Amino acid sequence: MAALGLRAFGTKGLGWLRRNPWAPLSAGFCSRGPGPRPTSARQREGIRNIVLSDPKKRNALSLAMLKSLQSDLLHEAESKDLKVIIISAEGPVFSSGHDLKELTDEQSPDYHAEVFQTCSEVMMLIQNHPVPVIAMVNGLATAAGCQLVASCDIAVASDKSSFATPGVNIGLFCSTPAVALGRTVPRKVALEMLFTGEPISAQEALLHGLLSKVVPEEQLEEETMRIAKKIASLSRPVVSLGKATFYKQLPQDLRTAYYLTSQTMVDNVALRDGQEGIKAFIQKRKPIWSQDLVMFFLTAILLNIMPGYCEKRFHLETIHLCSRKELR
Repeated sequence: MAALGLRAFGTKGLGWLRRNPWAPLSAGFCSRGPGPRPTSARQREGIRNIVLSDPKKRNALSLAMLKSLQSDLLHEAESKDLKVIIISAEGPVFSSGHDLKELTDEQSPDYHAEVFQTCSEVMMLIQNHPVPVIAMVNGLATAAGCQLVASCDIAVASDKSSFATPGVNIGLFCSTPAVALGRTVPRKVALEMLFTGEPISAQEALLHGLLSKVVPEEQLEEETMRIAKKIASLSRPVVSLGKATFYKQLPQDLRTAYYLTSQTMVDNVALRDGQEGIKAFIQKRKPIWSQDLVMFFLTAILLNIMPGYCEKRFHLETIHLCSRKELR
């Protein structure tokens, strides 16, 4: 009986429930250069952890690093199995910014343009990504590395972290990092960082809005995962709609912003998960979000729950999968 039910879901049995909990993303999805990839990515329970993995070069955002990060972000971005992304780094430096060796006159202006254009695309991709992106920072983040932190939706850092836009000190003003920084911290704070190149501490970054939270180093991963797990437990369609609308309304005037968000609320109410959440609240039960339906069906089949109960209790549109015919 259970085997028939599993075949109805197109699975190969229960082995998929026992797979390696931190599964690496498939090797084929990323572009590969002659050397090792400068990022690594693993995913578990809807949480993807992308790691900047070039500590010997202080995780510089070289063109290869940017393209690898871009690929990790884009991989199955629309999959319902992806709920939230964490960007972290190996070593004592989160990221030192662009690889300056790529910005000498030994490279052509076209190459320089590709570096900055790719970097801008990555930063915009983070904001336009359908799931929240969290920066987990443990160390120094400078120039484009600081830009990366500012571009993320949420940023959690250890108390040993610091942030700077020091390009002015070497004759290269941090103009592109200024875009993200100036939209995250107050103007005068951003300009002081840009004009002097001096770093700010994690506590100062928290005070000015560059960070969401600052925690002791030993609590950094735990706190970041707590936030990620909370987001992953919620409805992906609702969170995605909310994220897109938040950024869409920001540059609008007050009247336009309320018009856009009012329409979004109407659209949200019309979502399957919108109705499920409202009914669950009224009925004093835990909601079953759309991404959890397959697991619910599987549980229902394995436990031989009666279809009438399923339909009455959970209002599932495709409850026919729980019919007696499927269970025989």
